[in-house]
Amino acid sequence: MKKKKIILGASGASGFPVLGACLKIISGETDFASCLIMSDNARLTLVHETGKQPEEYEKYADYVFSPDEIGAGPASGTFRTAGMVIVPCSMKTAAGICSGYTDNLLLRAADVTIKEHRTLALGVRETPLSPVHLRNLYELSKLPDVWIIPLMMTFYHHPEQIEDMVYHMAAKLLAPFGIEAKEYRRWNGL
Repeated sequence: MKKKKIILGASGASGFPVLGACLKIISGETDFASCLIMSDNARLTLVHETGKQPEEYEKYADYVFSPDEIGAGPASGTFRTAGMVIVPCSMKTAAGICSGYTDNLLLRAADVTIKEHRTLALGVRETPLSPVHLRNLYELSKLPDVWIIPLMMTFYHHPEQIEDMVYHMAAKLLAPFGIEAKEYRRWNGL
């Protein structure tokens, strides 16, 4: 059986532990494969934020693309994918997606995901949000199959450590693809 590809994009915002958790969850799935695209700013932020090198994240991906590879598979709608997750998604990247500005593979892959009516989950990261940020996110939220999933702390699942919150956010980003992460604890009411 051929695996369904999920493109994982990363921009230069904060939130790289969530990207790492997404990659690890997908690597444990038998039906899915990951295609990783990290912007140049993402690579810089990853090192600063985690102390790890990009290669330590890339080893969990099935395919790795440079943002400069504008002719790579994810740049075309004929490259079959289940969709795309961008985590972390900076406000610059959200603005680029909202305006159709596709000057690199990360933005082009998001554009293709939208035009092909595939799932696009944006793990947006900024605080506070300006009126410009909110306008762009609102416009994106009106598009079919676009999920705006801010990287927010959650407490109802009784996290005991930061890694529990990171995993929970990764699971929420992957849920629109039908991936039920093993340790994901859904709300079951009081």
